[in-house]
Amino acid sequence: MLRALFNLLFPKTCNGCDGLLLESEDVVCTACRHDMPFTLHHLNPENEAYKKFYGRLPVEHVSAFVYFHKEGIVQQMIHNLKYRKQQEVARFLGEWYVHDLKTLETLQSVTDIIPVPMHPKKLRQRGYNQVTQFGKALATGLGKNYNEGILVKTVHTKTQTKKNLAARAAIATAFGVNYTEADHNKHFLLIDDVITTGSTLEACGRELLKVPGARVSIVTMAYAHS
Repeated sequence: MLRALFNLLFPKTCNGCDGLLLESEDVVCTACRHDMPFTLHHLNPENEAYKKFYGRLPVEHVSAFVYFHKEGIVQQMIHNLKYRKQQEVARFLGEWYVHDLKTLETLQSVTDIIPVPMHPKKLRQRGYNQVTQFGKALATGLGKNYNEGILVKTVHTKTQTKKNLAARAAIATAFGVNYTEADHNKHFLLIDDVITTGSTLEACGRELLKVPGARVSIVTMAYAHS
């Protein structure tokens, strides 16, 4: 009774189209689920996301779940996640994508899931890292360790997509890694929300590869053509 009254006063809306959700629907409506632009990267080891890092970063695997298009469903979902505190979007995408990722032999050796970190100042402003729930959903589904302590952001930078190439290059020195001998020879799965230029993920991956014997794979919620 109380839940029904709450839903009547504060109706849940779809994070993809802003339409009202039915009681049986969660996070996005059925129509948006059917219209989700899946990349199917997990079916092709040498997909477009993997190729983006050719000659830039030695990676075991790279994939994104869905495509990020301007004015599309995924853009709306990511916007709600980052700026409207809708962290259930990240959890929803993680729980969905993990079913595909479970089928990949390459990821069986992953030991730790590592989120791209936020600078402490930005984290205080937003109140949460938008990839946390995505990472935790993957960690639960894959049976891996969620590790948000090894990789740190030491320099506060603004949104990457608004920077020129020279400014993006500065991202290479914006991160650091804190590891112990226990982290040697691990296979790190680095996660983020959207692959755009790949500069941030490259910088983070290079830091993780400073760990002796480390290997790196990358998984994101979405892929944007840059």
